[in-house]
Amino acid sequence: MFKTLIQACCIPINRLVYCTGLSASLLMPLLALTVAFEVFSRYVLNNPTIWAYDVSLFLFGYVAALTGALAQQKRSHIIVDVLYLTVPDRIKALFNLLTFSLAIFFLVIVMYMSLGKFQEAVEFNYRRQSEWAPSMAHFWVMMMVASGMFVLQFFSDLLQSGYFLVTGQTLLDNEDSGASTENEVKGEEA
Repeated sequence: MFKTLIQACCIPINRLVYCTGLSASLLMPLLALTVAFEVFSRYVLNNPTIWAYDVSLFLFGYVAALTGALAQQKRSHIIVDVLYLTVPDRIKALFNLLTFSLAIFFLVIVMYMSLGKFQEAVEFNYRRQSEWAPSMAHFWVMMMVASGMFVLQFFSDLLQSGYFLVTGQTLLDNEDSGASTENEVKGEEA
């Protein structure tokens, strides 16, 4: 019962994070086309655009921020493994509980600050200081969404590590965890 309840929380979170990260990664070809078009326009047509730099900057920010939670799900972020890899799996789960809690705290602050920046951008009509001058409001919305995805993924990881700490068993199978392997859920390297 307890395992089923936690799984019912973690599986949808992992799938949402996976779908969001995958969707954001699909912006990469659009980014490449934007840069290629600007290079073509600038050097072949000798007529540079006023919008390509800003669009590519925003697209890169979207891709990097919105795929961060998926990278966490796949355990692709850098860890300081001097101590982490030398301790038993349950101690790793304890380390995970501590670091995931700190990450959630930090990301909630980022979400709160991004909300304030969004409100300022709307109220004062903040724009990028460029010739095209696009609005900055959408960027802060993206930061809130990206931080929220990270918080959800860290919460799922927190539940999984807590379950492993208590029971000594992994919570999710490969197909249930979105993209994680069984060893990654326990905190080991694949």
